Amino acid sequence: MDKIAVLIPCYNEEKTVEKVVRDFRQVLPEAVIYVYDNNSSDRTVELAEKAGAVVRHEYLQGKGNVIRRMFREIDAEVYIMTDGDDTYPAEFAREMVDKVLHHQSDMVVGDRLSSTYFTENKRPFHNFGNSLVRGTINKLFHTEIKDIMTGYRAFSYQFVKTFPVLSKGFEIETEMTIHAADKNMQVDNVVIEYRDRPEGSESKLNTYSDGAKVLMSIAKLYRNYKPMHFFGIMALLLTIISAGFFCPVLAEYVATGLVPKFPTLIVCGFTLMAAIQSVFAGLILAAGAQRSRQEFEMHLMQVDIRYKELKKDE
Repeated sequence: MDKIAVLIPCYNEEKTVEKVVRDFRQVLPEAVIYVYDNNSSDRTVELAEKAGAVVRHEYLQGKGNVIRRMFREIDAEVYIMTDGDDTYPAEFAREMVDKVLHHQSDMVVGDRLSSTYFTENKRPFHNFGNSLVRGTINKLFHTEIKDIMTGYRAFSYQFVKTFPVLSKGFEIETEMTIHAADKNMQVDNVVIEYRDRPEGSESKLNTYSDGAKVLMSIAKLYRNYKPMHFFGIMALLLTIISAGFFCPVLAEYVATGLVPKFPTLIVCGFTLMAAIQSVFAGLILAAGAQRSRQEFEMHLMQVDIRYKELKKDE
């Protein structure tokens, strides 16, 4: 088992990957640095090997697929995940590692939004999107995580080996954050400086399509992790709609004793039935979610045992 593993997912990052590997080797000389190439068509692999990284490959395209491969293959006491585009300075890695090793952190978030992100980043919709996602998740899941979409994080062995990677693309950071919040894992923030990509280096993130995927991912995860809240909101909306259309019908019946809009009354009845079904769906799924959390705690205990065994074998 490695003491520290630095994980760098890469896709066509020949402009910066060599510098990123060397920077992290300087700050964390005891770490093993892994570059996982995701079908690059440039010199990413060659330059990463030249800089001293262990290069491996993931042939399914997408950042989520790369991280899934990393987490399955590597055992370490602490993991540092960063991007290969040189936007995250390596000098903050030591503080993040120490929080995992000495402060029992399960995930440490490299917080860009509290420092230079809004001035360095030249894409205004990214700024808006990051703020929107942060506010939405912190509100829905009652967390105080400062940067949801950052690619600069540190993880404990327990987090990595119990995190089910389901996302294939850039939604992965959102999935990590919500998983940590739902499973009551310790999350700490470390304020980092952010610098925009150097000239000639292009982002693989599409502002609109990937942003829409992230928002859809939040909705799906909220439904899965907090089903009673999700379906309770649906039931409330359906009840309000039903009541809104039913009130004029009721008022006319009280005044005249007639129901001329009988189809509206039928629709109101079916809408109210859908609201009641939503409540019961939420109750059933909430019981399943509770059982899933109990099973997770048992699995976490098994991972702790394996971690101690690996430590003894060092």
